[in-house]
Amino acid sequence: MPLSATDEIVDPAYEETTGVGAFNVVQIEHAEAIVAGAERAGLPVILQISENTARYHGSLGPIAVASLALAGSASVPVALHLDHAESTDLVREAVDLGFTSVMFDASRLPYAENLAATREITDYCHRADVWVEAELGEVGGKDGAHAPGVRTDPNEAVAFVTATAVDALAVAVGSSHAMLTRDAVLDFDLIARLRDAVDVPLVLHGSSGVDDADLAKAVAAGMTKVNVSTHLNQTFTRTVRDHLGAHADTADPRKYLGPARAAVADEVARLLRVLAGN
Repeated sequence: MPLSATDEIVDPAYEETTGVGAFNVVQIEHAEAIVAGAERAGLPVILQISENTARYHGSLGPIAVASLALAGSASVPVALHLDHAESTDLVREAVDLGFTSVMFDASRLPYAENLAATREITDYCHRADVWVEAELGEVGGKDGAHAPGVRTDPNEAVAFVTATAVDALAVAVGSSHAMLTRDAVLDFDLIARLRDAVDVPLVLHGSSGVDDADLAKAVAAGMTKVNVSTHLNQTFTRTVRDHLGAHADTADPRKYLGPARAAVADEVARLLRVLAGN
């Protein structure tokens, strides 16, 4: 399969044991901020649009087209990734729109059903030269791979990657989605064992709950793609709240969305440098 834009960003990091930042887009200001931060850091980045965000906007197309335009005009490599898609129709739409990677999330399904559904998506995406990430969930569980206490078994990970032919695997090593504090306790030994066991890049979800030092340790232990969403949303919202608190009569949304966009760009640049070991 020819390399996609996501391959071209992730593969060198995987080989060099450095990290790639993958940041979630909620609205166009997020996409602008993420690209600006990557350009400031001089490092590649992945823009992620989740199924939840597509639902928020009413459809995937408009926010995707805007993000693709920003990616295409950036001075650093930028890839567009569909995050946590449970809908096969949405995956197909993303491929048609020009996304270069998708994360298909069948982790709520029992293992055998997860495997079969993921393999079907992988076969479809690979025919279009699109890179596929999957999440190996808790066997029989409903909360997926990032429910509290869940850990990915290396032997099961090997079997899953082999059977599904995915290009990257999101694993459970101690982080959780939507954390508002950066105090997650990661299992670095497990990360290293997973890196040795499987021959595809590992993905850390729930990275908003991980502090800078542990993000760097996670990358050194074997994580490659690092997903961040809630942390940037906190930065964005805090900046808006501060501005409106100081300027209660503000009516023009550009007056508070602009500073929020700038604050997110600053944080993206900083996090990219952390993940790259700079």
